[in-house]
Amino acid sequence: MKEPRIRTIQNMGSINTAIAFVGVVAVFSIFTPGHLFIDPRNLASMAKLTPDLGLVALGVGILMIAGEFDLSVSSVLPLCSFVFVRYLMAGMHPLLALFLIFPIGLAAGFLNGILVSKTGLPSFIITLSTMLFWKGFLFGLSRMMPISINRYLNEYPRFQAALIGTVGPVPVQIIWLLGIAVFLGIILRKHRFGNWIYAVGSNPQAARAMGIDITLVKTSLYMIVGVLCAFSSVIQATRLGSFAATQAVGYELKAIAAVVVGGTSLRGGVGSMWGIFLGIFIVKTLETGLILMRVPVFGVEAFIGIAVILFVILNEYLNRRNAR
Repeated sequence: MKEPRIRTIQNMGSINTAIAFVGVVAVFSIFTPGHLFIDPRNLASMAKLTPDLGLVALGVGILMIAGEFDLSVSSVLPLCSFVFVRYLMAGMHPLLALFLIFPIGLAAGFLNGILVSKTGLPSFIITLSTMLFWKGFLFGLSRMMPISINRYLNEYPRFQAALIGTVGPVPVQIIWLLGIAVFLGIILRKHRFGNWIYAVGSNPQAARAMGIDITLVKTSLYMIVGVLCAFSSVIQATRLGSFAATQAVGYELKAIAAVVVGGTSLRGGVGSMWGIFLGIFIVKTLETGLILMRVPVFGVEAFIGIAVILFVILNEYLNRRNAR
């Protein structure tokens, strides 16, 4: 597929996602009881909670543009959270603990990348296996026992403020999410590595013939996902003031849902950081809006599932039409 056509598909996907986002926000702003959706307290709550999943979805999104999946995020995140908590319990400064968590995420991502690249097996199967492995490993280490960390973090208010504080009325978490999204978006649009990502996702054989190291690209992307899982785990643990082995349950599917809703193709080669960013908020808006409308929990999940199907059908139709 030629670059102009790829850009056209990406632009159309981003426009459709933006329209969908405005539409969803408008619907819930009007129909939630007492217009609770646009209540400042609800918006602030969404801004605090969305980055937990959002950071993970950013990494999963650029990985899916390269044509791969990562289901292990729901196990890597709580694993990193557990290690962070153990560092704090050992008397380590939380900032140092944060930096020492990143190698854990890098290692988990590196393992996924190498296994996917060298075995040739579908990433769905590889990362499903590593998800189960890390989950069992974590359950054994933690014995499924929650751990409170407030007494360790309360000694470091500046650390807490840097991760879960506010800048005026804006929660710091959303600033981190936006900053990382902008950084990754610049890489995708302006850097040579971004071109490699699209090339690998569009046509791996052609990318290899062009001299692109596919193993390097995919492994690097899995490592980025791992780092974002590590960072998200520390933010989430700091916000909650505790660790639980069941943190991030369902994130592997919600992240994929957000990315797909954002216009990224399941086949790879098509997607944008702007679309992924909006997709994250569309999924969170649907979830929050339906809860405010007192829809039962199972109804919320069902509705999000229907929305994802509709977005996939729409995106596939548009991709095929613009590829002609």
